[in-house]
Order: sequence, then C-alpha cells, then structure tokens
Amino acid sequence: MWTPDAFLEQIYERTPDYSFKSGTYAEWADWRPALVNALKRAIVLPAAEAVNPDPVVLGREDYGAYVREHLLLRTAPHLTMPCYLLIPKNAVPPYPAVIACPGHGYGYKQLIGLLPDGSDRAGEPGSYKDYPVELVKRGMLVIVPELLGLGDRRLEQDQAKDPKENSCFRLATNLLMAGKTLAGYRVHEMICCADYLESRSDTVPGRIGSMGFSGGGLVTALTAAIDDRIGPVVISGYTNTFRDSILAKPHCADNYIPGLLQYAEMPDIWGLIAPRPLLIEAGQEDSGFPIQGAVKAIEHLRSIYRAANAEEELVQDIHSGKHEVSGRLAFDWLETNLNGRPECG
Repeated sequence: MWTPDAFLEQIYERTPDYSFKSGTYAEWADWRPALVNALKRAIVLPAAEAVNPDPVVLGREDYGAYVREHLLLRTAPHLTMPCYLLIPKNAVPPYPAVIACPGHGYGYKQLIGLLPDGSDRAGEPGSYKDYPVELVKRGMLVIVPELLGLGDRRLEQDQAKDPKENSCFRLATNLLMAGKTLAGYRVHEMICCADYLESRSDTVPGRIGSMGFSGGGLVTALTAAIDDRIGPVVISGYTNTFRDSILAKPHCADNYIPGLLQYAEMPDIWGLIAPRPLLIEAGQEDSGFPIQGAVKAIEHLRSIYRAANAEEELVQDIHSGKHEVSGRLAFDWLETNLNGRPECG
C-alpha cells in the first residue's frame, strides 16, 4: 500500500527527548529546567524587551458587583493589546488576580457577557460560561486579554468577516516563515499581563492565577510552564496527548509548534507547572480533545506531580459535557487557592 500511515507512526513512536520517565524528586528537579529551556526554544519566546506597557483606560462601566475597564497595553514595539479588567466591588484590596485567556470564538468579549459589537449579551453564556465574571464575583481581579489574531486583533483583511473567524492561519504561517511562532508571541503577551498585574497597587504580590479554555488552555499552560509566577492554573477543554488530539484531526494552525514533539508530549509540558496547583477540566463528549486522550494525559501528569511531592495539587474535573468550560470545581478552587492558602507559587 502507498498510504503514509506507517510513516507517520514511526515518527510519532520516537521517544521525545524530555519525556518524564523517572519517579524521584531529584530526577524531577533535574528534568524540569531542561525541558523549560527546550520549550522556550521551541516556541521561540521573544526576548524580553524594554517596552513600556503605557496602560491606557479606554472606558469604564459599573456592573454592580464589579467595575469593568477597557484597557490598552503595549507589548512590543509594533504591538498593542486590548484587555478587559474586571475589578471586584465586594472585596477589599489588594486582590488576588487571574489571567483569563480566550480560545477561538469572537475573542475576549465572548468571555465576559458581551456581543461582538460590545453590547451586553442576553441569554445563555455559551461554552465559556462567562467564567471571568464568575471569578470577579468571588473577589478576584481578572484581566481578560485579546489574543493576537482573535476578535478585535484580527488582521485588517479579516475585520469585515464573521466575528468568529480569526486571523490565526496567516499570522501563524507568516511568523513561521520568519523563524517565530504565534504561540511564542501569545505567551509573551500573557507574561506582559502578569507584569502589569504585579505593577498594580491593588493586587496581592505573588497571587496570580490563570484559567484558559480550548486554545486559551494551550496558551495558559505554556505560559505557566515557563513563568513560575503563574499559579494556580485551570486548563479547560485542551489537556490530552498530541497524538490523540491535534495530530489526529485538523485543528487551527496556531496549535502547531515546529519540533515540539521532539522534546515532549503534551502532559510533559503541562507537568512543568508542578508543584503549583493545577486543575484539569475535560468533557466526556469533547470530540476535538477525546476523553481517552485526556485520561492518559492526566495519568502521566499524576506521575510527574507525585515525583514533585505535590500529587494533592493536581485536581481533575471530568464532566459530562462537550467542548466547554465546566466550572463545577474550578471557580471555588481558584478562590480557595488564591485566597485561602499561605502561598500559591
């Protein structure tokens, strides 16, 4: 037969360089920094540049339980990033903070109860469950950045299209041709969000959590793997193995990072978050990230957390839904880990 299935299989069967195989704390402590450095190389994380974020407040709305600011941050010489900042009114500052990372859809507005035109949405919240609003009502300050290529940050050629269409393909491929990755720039901008949160006088130093759904889960996980300031972490609707998910069927181009599989499988990368608290949400009916792959990934993650002497910090919420946020455990879990424990990182 001429089909290339066996060809792909033998490529996948090669054991990644940094696959975690051992179970001792000392071996985990040696393994982690090596994979962190490899991950930075793979995503081509932009070098830290002395760019003033120069925050500008574009608007401010009072929603009773919280205030919502529309904010603009500079993240690179030719990049500005709009964000929504949700500030609780039912808590006393300084507040713990959460970075809420969007996935595909119409961007950051979709997460906070707005329609694409910025007007308030009526009816059900959809797959994101308006989770930043749920978190701010629990006393957390939440920043919701617009990811490069989504919503308000699409290329000019895409601005007139359906709001749920994105610019990921052209951005990803242009960056690849330039020796860079879209994932790398998105992670860089999440690090910029953490920098901004730390600069505010109304946030608690060292208490920054993160939650991301779908493609936002990828960016959340990569950021937390690299930046130890981020923790606790909720990854919703993405945790799996590469083999069972993004390599098994077509996904958006922003999921593919050249050479990454040479270094590690997905649960190894997620394992870099250890020993910080990590909650995994996975839907039993999620067709893009099938549950069997999620279970395999969680099992491997548990071995990493066990080696890091932090098995109790890994929590799972395998829910009956499809590709969607659960929140059944996550909202209260984030509140407890950011408010009720002496340390988070």
